[in-house]
Amino acid sequence: MSPVRRCSRTACGRPAVATLTYVYADSTAVLGPLATYAEPHCYDLCAEHSERLTAPRGWEVVRLSDPSAPSRPSGDDLEALANAVREAARPQDRGDGTRGGGQTGVGRRGHLRVLRSPDS
Repeated sequence: MSPVRRCSRTACGRPAVATLTYVYADSTAVLGPLATYAEPHCYDLCAEHSERLTAPRGWEVVRLSDPSAPSRPSGDDLEALANAVREAARPQDRGDGTRGGGQTGVGRRGHLRVLRSPDS
């Protein structure tokens, strides 16, 4: 027997990443992280089948996220990163009426600059 649990779907041999259980009384399918051990009335699913999971009409699908799984960046994260890049690229006023960060730019293309090392 293989130590890696496989997807319960017929003819799918991919490794399981999620466990599906049903709560018949509530007409709910619950898809969560892979259970610690296999249960007889639960179904282990691979990533592809867990993403494509649908439930019968009138049923609700509850997807529980795995807190230890790496999260994908959201639109807010990407916008914050873009704003930080814009802020870093904006010339700073040095107080004597001139602009610049005190470092000499060697070349400029778009909003990025090549800076000389302070040692040279």
